[in-house]
Amino acid sequence: MTRALRALAVALGGLLLFGAGVAGWIVWGSLPEHDGSVAVAGLDRRATIERDAHGVPTIEAPTEAAALFALGYAHAQDRLWQTEFNRRLAQGRLAEILGPAALPTDKLIRTLGLYRHAQATVAAMDAPERALAEAYAAGVNAYLETRRGPLPPEFWLTRAPAPAPWTPADSVAWTGVMAWDLSSSSMRYELNRLRLAARFTRAELDEFRPPSPNVSRAAVADFVAMYRAMGLFGPRAARNDNALPTATLLSAFGAGEGLGSNNWVVAGNRSASGAPLLANDPHLGMTTPSVWYFARLRAPGLDVFGATMPGVPYVILGRNRNVAWGFTNTHSDVQDVFIERLNPANAAEYLTPTGPARFDEREETIAVRGAEPVRLTVRSTRHGPVLSGVLEAADKALAPDRGYVLALQWAWLAAPDRSARAIRGFNRATDAAGFVAATRDWELAQQNIVYADRAGRIGLIAPGRIPQRRADNDLFGLAPAPGWDARYDLAGWLPPEALPQVTDPPAGVIVTANNDITPPGYAHFLTGDWPSAYRAERIAQLLAARPQHDAASFARIQADVTSLAARQMLDALRALQPTLAPESAAARTVWERLTVWDGSMRADAPEPLLYHTWLRKLHAAVFNDDLGDLAADFPEANAALLAVLRGQTRARDWCDNQRSGRRESCTTLAAETLDATVAELGADGRDLLSLRWGEVHQLQLEHRPLSRAPLLGAWFGRSAAMPGDNDTVNVGALRRRGEQPLATAHAASFRAIYDLAADGVQARWIGVPGQSGHLATRQYDDLLDRWLRVDLLAGGGNTRPAATLTLEPR
Repeated sequence: MTRALRALAVALGGLLLFGAGVAGWIVWGSLPEHDGSVAVAGLDRRATIERDAHGVPTIEAPTEAAALFALGYAHAQDRLWQTEFNRRLAQGRLAEILGPAALPTDKLIRTLGLYRHAQATVAAMDAPERALAEAYAAGVNAYLETRRGPLPPEFWLTRAPAPAPWTPADSVAWTGVMAWDLSSSSMRYELNRLRLAARFTRAELDEFRPPSPNVSRAAVADFVAMYRAMGLFGPRAARNDNALPTATLLSAFGAGEGLGSNNWVVAGNRSASGAPLLANDPHLGMTTPSVWYFARLRAPGLDVFGATMPGVPYVILGRNRNVAWGFTNTHSDVQDVFIERLNPANAAEYLTPTGPARFDEREETIAVRGAEPVRLTVRSTRHGPVLSGVLEAADKALAPDRGYVLALQWAWLAAPDRSARAIRGFNRATDAAGFVAATRDWELAQQNIVYADRAGRIGLIAPGRIPQRRADNDLFGLAPAPGWDARYDLAGWLPPEALPQVTDPPAGVIVTANNDITPPGYAHFLTGDWPSAYRAERIAQLLAARPQHDAASFARIQADVTSLAARQMLDALRALQPTLAPESAAARTVWERLTVWDGSMRADAPEPLLYHTWLRKLHAAVFNDDLGDLAADFPEANAALLAVLRGQTRARDWCDNQRSGRRESCTTLAAETLDATVAELGADGRDLLSLRWGEVHQLQLEHRPLSRAPLLGAWFGRSAAMPGDNDTVNVGALRRRGEQPLATAHAASFRAIYDLAADGVQARWIGVPGQSGHLATRQYDDLLDRWLRVDLLAGGGNTRPAATLTLEPR
């Protein structure tokens, strides 16, 4: 018996050692070689990739094509899994490796036809443009052909096959996912209004989800009455339990919703160096590895440093020797939802202004790991793809059994996208005028682009493919429109010269933070749902606080965590003067602390946790009885809550719960929810003032797809205490849903500051969490702590390389 146990122990030990050896071989054997020389096919001239200690490459090449080849090679080396996963996402092929759980996403992507549109875009490129796109793809493929050792661990853990050769269409398709992420908020607003119309009157809906001040409410048709007259609302038919589940709103870059970004620029007279100074921090869902990959490209006519996107050629955001630029999302309304009425006599047809028309149909087959392939019939109308039965938000807004379907008209799908040409123009621009000329080709998603050049020019331009609506369109893109009514058809696209732009303003300052950027009297409609201006107002305050700025003062602005929104809300709560019970000593202590609080969302402070917990409870107490079964999908409407607390709403007594048997006031609810906050946060006997915001407001960097895998999530994902909230410059947007509603997965995806007085392409920058996508490297997360401290690195210079790889033509 003893001998048998010994043999078994030896065998188990051997298996464990063998398993550990295989795991070590996969993890360390898959590390890319950053030093030495390699002969590769498809390269026209020698190129070098010099990486610094943080893994940032400087690429030197004698031709632009060779530089792009080397960038593709570097992207594949350091982000192979990320590029492969992103390609599968953009193609609607995740279920092949992830199984049925990924079907909803694949269905949506196939329905939108992102990859088909990417292929059409490549086909429309001119020969030189296509050749450069092919040079980048050849660099990716050269690494696939020459790499030694196993694939990175994610391939083994997901049992994904080795990547197929990269193509230019793969690059364009990933930018299409980016376009979706930056554009789909307008669709979400429309679907939300359609859902709310089933429960509220138009006046009530305008108080709960008000349009922006640029839209006259009186000019907007009563779409609630229109929907009810159409019979859109009523009992739903029983759902087919065998129906394929529908997708939630897809976010391309992690668990965010394109909330926002910051950029600003000051002229030389407001800069300590005497030259323009520009800052940018784009806010996206936080992922590991990062969406971005910093690099410098040097070739004849090309010397540029900044944020590249693995899978895509060129620097997307950054500076060259003469021009710097930064983006924020305009949040323009480039997506319109149409209600298409089915022909009662023929379900294969829908109604148009000129009579019935057949749906365009195509069949898609989706391979599914562990299951049979799924056949998907994609339907489209004259407006675009049918979302009903594919997108959960669409089916929640309008049940497919009502005799209607919802179709999406999206500007990006209207014609081949020329944005790759614009990006190349940005990289090669020699002055502000050349940069602005390049923006005419930008069509991906409208962006607020601030720019500056070494000659001292600064400016703002907001390019994009923007719908021009007819004069008799009385819905303004705020709510889904009847697809059979011609007045809601587009009248074309706004010409580039009609889009907002500013050059060398007298104040010497330009700020955008997703706020309304249109000047007074602007003649064209961009959106009726501008995001709040809190961050832009705070940036403007801090810029005005000193006559001149430098990189250090700009970094302090990027680190600012004062919430003007919290200050306004607390002013409204103070005006209510909530009456606290004599025995509520703890609640009075909290109230007194919040009344003198300045709205600073510091991670080491208790006030942000006390405030946001109270705010969530107050919001639920005011609105959940009115929302009913919609409450879970509308957890925050802080603009509406502020209006209610200020007494600015008239359509309904939002604070009174008509089913409670008593009459509640806003003052009563404020006191009761503060007591409930104290009871919840102090349930374990802890001193409320010892609480810390960062304990629950945790930054969560998502690894796709392993963050959600048991045990593996802790290895591949990253988390840390985070300051800020939705409305601070240093943003840390609350999740608002799920088991950790106060956590954040949406923040500054990088920060950069460019002083145009600096020679070459010098910049201050910090990414998160690191340059590498390989878990076994130090560069996987070596920037996280510095990013949290807003401690920017110097970049773009000729620093001593830590590793040099030479690519030789084969």
